[in-house]
Amino acid sequence: MSRIRIKHTTGYRYEAPAMASYNEARMLPVSSDGQFVIYSNLDIHPYTSMNQYDDYWGTRVTSFDVLNPHSELQLTAESLVEVRPRLMRGHVISWEQLGKLVQRSTKYVEQLVQTDRTVPADDLVEKAKEIADGADTPDEAAAAIARMVGEEIEYISGVTHVHTLAREAWVNKKGVCQDIAHITIGALRAVGIPAIYVSGYLHPKPDAEVGETVTGESHAWVEWFTGDWFPWDPTNLIDIGERHVRVGYGRDYNDVPPLRGVFAGSGKSELFVTVEITKES
Repeated sequence: MSRIRIKHTTGYRYEAPAMASYNEARMLPVSSDGQFVIYSNLDIHPYTSMNQYDDYWGTRVTSFDVLNPHSELQLTAESLVEVRPRLMRGHVISWEQLGKLVQRSTKYVEQLVQTDRTVPADDLVEKAKEIADGADTPDEAAAAIARMVGEEIEYISGVTHVHTLAREAWVNKKGVCQDIAHITIGALRAVGIPAIYVSGYLHPKPDAEVGETVTGESHAWVEWFTGDWFPWDPTNLIDIGERHVRVGYGRDYNDVPPLRGVFAGSGKSELFVTVEITKES
């Protein structure tokens, strides 16, 4: 068990003052299996009223608007989370059992449908089906497919952007965690395994000293359903452990961006982001 403190600052700087802006933030983790939120808070400048609710996928959303002219919008989310070892694979089910189970509930069917961001390239589908055909169980297939994607894609920051599609990143064999998660999800869904996009944070330093603050960033990984939901980090080829803090779920990144908004005004806006992560115990 470990305690992780996260300070995530983000927002927009406007080329010309925004007359008004309307925004949603998904930056606060919630208590769930494997993690307990001891403290969380979101500060918004300019100060404004806010509304909080859990969205369809169970992610905590803060919605707000700023109706006075402003040259900058800044959000600072601070959280202290106790992270515990996750319960891993449950009972093993067959392909036939999986096929029957996923048709009984919307939450499984919805995670079988590809989105624009996750549609896989044809050669990736062939690779995924070859792995699935040679696997005795869906669980074995899912683990092998996720590892294959993680080993195929080289993690390089700056070669993709927030709107890059899975098939584009797959062709170039380069990308970041968002791309690797999208590719993995597309491959799993292509062989009939429900898969979901998970957003959150990963402490980047496994051997960090208690009290040491390091520069971090938002992170993404996947969960697949093969009798139980099983989380895995294909970017780092590791199980979800005490360095991962989960914020939200979605079909793809579009369901869980940390900050989304529109503004009234002329000129452009520039997004800024910093993340600081501290191991407290």
